[in-house]
Amino acid sequence: MTERTLNAHYRDYIRCLNRQQWTELDRFVSPSLIYNGVKKNFEDYKLLLVDNFLKILNLQFDIGTLIVDGERLAARLLFECNPTDDFLGLPVGGRRVSFAENVFYRFGDGRIEEVWSVIDKMAIEAQLLNV
Repeated sequence: MTERTLNAHYRDYIRCLNRQQWTELDRFVSPSLIYNGVKKNFEDYKLLLVDNFLKILNLQFDIGTLIVDGERLAARLLFECNPTDDFLGLPVGGRRVSFAENVFYRFGDGRIEEVWSVIDKMAIEAQLLNV
């Protein structure tokens, strides 16, 4: 997959997530993958994503920055949403918060094989203190 093709493919993946088209997810995710150092199967990863949409009202992934280098991809994803209860151990309780996720992927045969995700928890904490 060329870098240009991977860029477009990833944007399709994000659209798939935002539309919650779970039956299409296997086009983008390998049967097994590594998520933050932990081996997961496709169903585990899918459940993680579905759970996010159940717990975070109006969740939408917005690509802020996207860099492709061969089969590796880095993205800064931006969020403005309302997590319903605790989120990342913080008592958000439905309040609207804005934050970013820096996420790095390794693809193989056009599908995600490895994910490293870091969410800007400090940005959320600062917003909760200012309420």
